[in-house]
Amino acid sequence: MKIINGSVYTEDYRFSPKDICIKGEYFDGITDRQKVGDKTSDTDSLDDDIIVDAKGDYVIPGLIDVHVHGCHNSDFCDATYESISDFLSYEASVGVTSICPTTMTVPEDKLLNVARVTGDYFNKIVEDEDAIKAHKKEASFLGINMEGPFISPEKKGSQELADIKLPDVSLVRKMQDLSGGKICMVDIAPERDGAMDFIKELKDEVVISIAHTASDYDTAVKAMELGALHVTHLYNAMSPYHHRDPGVVGAVIDNKECYAELITDGIHHHSTVDRSTFTLLGDERVVIISDSMRAVGMPDGEYELGGHKVYVKGRRATLSDGTIAASVSNLYECMITCIKDIKVPIESAVRAATINAARSVRMDRMYGSITKGKYADALIIDKDTLELKKVILRGNVL
Repeated sequence: MKIINGSVYTEDYRFSPKDICIKGEYFDGITDRQKVGDKTSDTDSLDDDIIVDAKGDYVIPGLIDVHVHGCHNSDFCDATYESISDFLSYEASVGVTSICPTTMTVPEDKLLNVARVTGDYFNKIVEDEDAIKAHKKEASFLGINMEGPFISPEKKGSQELADIKLPDVSLVRKMQDLSGGKICMVDIAPERDGAMDFIKELKDEVVISIAHTASDYDTAVKAMELGALHVTHLYNAMSPYHHRDPGVVGAVIDNKECYAELITDGIHHHSTVDRSTFTLLGDERVVIISDSMRAVGMPDGEYELGGHKVYVKGRRATLSDGTIAASVSNLYECMITCIKDIKVPIESAVRAATINAARSVRMDRMYGSITKGKYADALIIDKDTLELKKVILRGNVL
């Protein structure tokens, strides 16, 4: 396959007139634009000579959501093959071609079941004919993001208080065994007893993210020095930045190796806060996430998240007390909000939703950019309206 006449988002983080060659599931090269035959895309017969004409529109890497609980009335903690498949299929259909499905703070037996079902899912997509067929339209499952249970009761947000635990390396190892080594990120409040030893023990096995924390600046700095170089939904469920008590936010600003997630749905923060975060951290350290729950792609109403009732109206999801409970925007919508409403340059927003995300979870060898040898995940976006026009998933046009 070849994608021609695109304004392609390249590895130097800018758009250039290029053509893209795809061989099988992988990018096979990116070249200066050249004249080729006029055959148009045929999504029913993906031969090597298929031409997809971008007609001058943007071509960007497929989006990567490293923090996403659910969508389309499916939640990762439902822990069934069907819910995972539905989850991944919906995400791919809206341009999110890779995700880290994210747990909530739930009982230990439920977490272990999530891990077990994840392991079963990965077996199915290589052994079961129906699952293999379905997987062709599913986003890539990069690994599990454990948002709980090692968080602070003080900053629990919509997490369940009764299921919060002190840091426990053995629980992570159990989940790794059951899932077939698919835990890629674990969240932790660094002020909790045992947190620093937990970070030292696991930092080379998984990404450690600072989350749901009342940590002060010095504690956060120490955690980062030990290897916790990711921060979950910056500003949310953490002590606020204060000029005499900068907290986790101040530690993130100071540590140039630390990635910070940002929910750019237009609900969680004032637009000035999001825009200034790109200025403070630089384009290279912001990771746009959705933090979405099962109500994404569904009508307003009552839903469930982590054992709590969540009420969705418009683009806002809240608990009964008004606490914001995740988001009801998918990552593509968050990226577009970041560009159109928050007024972040498109080059910066695309970077934050693609290669930064991949790097933040150590998956950039095969994901996150239009680079020879990486999985051929790409989106064609209308250059004027930013409407999603076409999704290419591992070399297949959806």
